[in-house]
Amino acid sequence: MSGFLKLLFRNRLATMGAVVLSFILVVVIITPFLPLQEPNVTSTPDRFILPFSEGHALGTDHLGRDLLSRLLHGTRLSLAIGIAAALIAATIGSAIGIIAGYFGGRTDNLIMRGVDMLMAFPYILLALAIVAALGPGLMNALIAVAAVNIPFFARNIRGITVGLAGREFIDAARLSGMSDTRIILTELLPNVMPVIIVAMSTTVGWMILETAGLSFLGLGSQPPQADLGSMLGEARSALITSPHTSIVPGVMIFLIVMSINLLGDGVRDALDPRLRSGALSRPRATTLVDREGDIPAPSDDLLAIQGLKTEFRVGERVYKAVGGVSLAVKPGECLGVIGESGSGKSVTALSVMGLVASPPGVITGGAVRFEGEDLIGAPYETLRQKRGDRVAYIFQDPLSTLHPLYRVGDQLIEAIRSHHEIGKAEARARAIELFKAVRIPNAQSRISNFPHEMSGGMRQRVGIAMALANDPDVIIADEPTTALDVTVQAQILALLDDLRRDRGLAIIFITHDFGVVAQLCDRVAVMYAGRIVEEGPTETVLAAPAHPYTKRLIACVPELGQGRRRLAAIPGLPPAVDKLPEGCAFAPRCDKATDRCRAGEVALTGAGSRAVRCHFPEEAIHARAAG
Repeated sequence: MSGFLKLLFRNRLATMGAVVLSFILVVVIITPFLPLQEPNVTSTPDRFILPFSEGHALGTDHLGRDLLSRLLHGTRLSLAIGIAAALIAATIGSAIGIIAGYFGGRTDNLIMRGVDMLMAFPYILLALAIVAALGPGLMNALIAVAAVNIPFFARNIRGITVGLAGREFIDAARLSGMSDTRIILTELLPNVMPVIIVAMSTTVGWMILETAGLSFLGLGSQPPQADLGSMLGEARSALITSPHTSIVPGVMIFLIVMSINLLGDGVRDALDPRLRSGALSRPRATTLVDREGDIPAPSDDLLAIQGLKTEFRVGERVYKAVGGVSLAVKPGECLGVIGESGSGKSVTALSVMGLVASPPGVITGGAVRFEGEDLIGAPYETLRQKRGDRVAYIFQDPLSTLHPLYRVGDQLIEAIRSHHEIGKAEARARAIELFKAVRIPNAQSRISNFPHEMSGGMRQRVGIAMALANDPDVIIADEPTTALDVTVQAQILALLDDLRRDRGLAIIFITHDFGVVAQLCDRVAVMYAGRIVEEGPTETVLAAPAHPYTKRLIACVPELGQGRRRLAAIPGLPPAVDKLPEGCAFAPRCDKATDRCRAGEVALTGAGSRAVRCHFPEEAIHARAAG
């Protein structure tokens, strides 16, 4: 609960709404105990007294009744009716939606066709018809407002339930022998409850408005009983001569509805799991830079990552995703970056062009130099010009990176024209050439396909074509073959290797697979807990791994047809990057670790092109054993 409140109150507008609404609620709760005049006592000589008069802080209405007293009692009644209507509509509508979505078939069809019939009527006309049938009165107005909002909840909750009803955990519950009622109450309801709460928080304000509207028309509360709508209705005849009689209830309605809507938006954001890891504001165009320490000197490499540090700041917790990574590539060179999930590979790649979402991402140290120019903290326009033009990305899942509603050719043409002022026909011809270059058959017809009309391998080729669209100098490929079968994976790797040699591309290839590294990469860097633990030529590292972590990773790769060793998983789990251990981060999982490994910083050391972050590298161990 405390975590939810922290997220909620990080939204300033939601905080303001909560403060205003809380103040109103407190006042109306203590209204019976305040020294107020009777709200329904008339006094004809005191008609239309102006606000701030003695004995009448907000003035009086056309019958001499005290407006402050009527306002507080009317607000109390309007809030009660609005909240009650929301609870009734949410309960009945959600039950209808869950039943229809869970059982499906004929049950779903019959229920939702009835809901569709209700939604076909304008809701205010339907509310008027219900009140006309039941007769004027506040309770009848409550029933009408609740009834016209039931379809809204039913439709929304049914959509969520349909997606959940086919999930594996529901199938597992059925197989375990649970009844339908128990599945709905214990499995489905907890999963849709956040959606119900969000829907209620964002609609209760409208229900208060709808109730006030019916009372304004004389169909809600009846004289002498007052709510905010009836106060407005009674004051409309004196709008010109005594406007305060309309302004007082009008301002209260505005404050209530605005505060509820602002708070409802905050509740929606705080309950959204996609927003819990960062701030609730829109991410910046570039990653926030809060760099400390000295900036490394320029490098002669095409792309040089120098002591890069990237953190995620979530509340009081700091996740050190990248803890001082240094990598470099030259033209025509392929560098492989390998490590377990969560080792910081993708964050390193995204940090190069300032693509880590901020908030919560922050680059806190180091430099990224492209042709000697430091990109960390560079103006947005500078980064925008280089993104996709000089430095391009190939992402893991092209189905999520390609826009589902646009043809792949149009997306490729947009990528070209965003950096080069050429005509659409010329850009289309260039797109067809790129499709042929990445070996997409029937390029002229496939350019008109939508992403869902292509296989995974074809979509990945489109992603590669988009990366090549502007003849970049560097391509960063973030696990582009992970989701592909081995045949298509081999084709994609061969294609990237050919393009690298033909065009002189520098490639940073992020992967989990040492087999991919062996096939494509000239050098390999092994990452663990946000740091490089070993780096060197691919053949050398694969033949004689120096770091225990590298050796364990290689041991996890099967040797087909060999049968000379057992596959052994690495014991334990990678450390949480917000609580990194002292010394070597791999020490808790290493069978060669000593107190020295846990005592302090372990530097990345080595000679020539080979480097390792370990006090007892494997070669030294073998040498001692031989001696």
